[in-house]
Amino acid sequence: MENLLTTIRRCTQCKDHLPLGPRPVLIANPKAEVVIIGQAPGTKVHASGIPWDDQSGRLLRQWLQLTPEQFYHNDKIAIMPMGFCYPGKGKSGDLPPRPECAPLWHHALLENMPRVKLILLIGQYSQKYYLKARMKKNLTETVAHYEEYLPYYFPLPHPSPRNRYWTQKNPWFDERVIPALRERLFAVFKSDRLLATIITT
Repeated sequence: MENLLTTIRRCTQCKDHLPLGPRPVLIANPKAEVVIIGQAPGTKVHASGIPWDDQSGRLLRQWLQLTPEQFYHNDKIAIMPMGFCYPGKGKSGDLPPRPECAPLWHHALLENMPRVKLILLIGQYSQKYYLKARMKKNLTETVAHYEEYLPYYFPLPHPSPRNRYWTQKNPWFDERVIPALRERLFAVFKSDRLLATIITT
């Protein structure tokens, strides 16, 4: 795994398309039991090199009921977005993740994490890539039918501040999906007394 991570962090496959240059941001560990697959780093994460080090990350940790210390400083959570580098700015937010990244690295990373029991698919890009034909007609329908993808996959919307209207329009997400997410995390982490206690409090 260390050799693989070193190779990934030296990757320049997309350098000609990256306005801030390559800076792959990810966390992976052979002991990981949960993998979080989002979209791609924003400018703040690109600058810090810490995944989910922004407003979206704060909301994601609220959904998971984990503090930053538990989120980052354990060997059971891996973070590998669909694109490891900041893709640049588009007309209405950041550009999509670079398409080369996931096919190039995801399979190798997952092969080196044999204990994975749960993959959180955050946003449409990861859901389309991993669920393929099993995905519903849109993200809302896919998240609403999350039970169909358990126990291995759990589709979620992106916790971006831009999506606050989505959660307001879909109150079932907070009422039904978030409790189920925490319950699934508890099932995965039940052998870790600290994490399991935090998730259920």
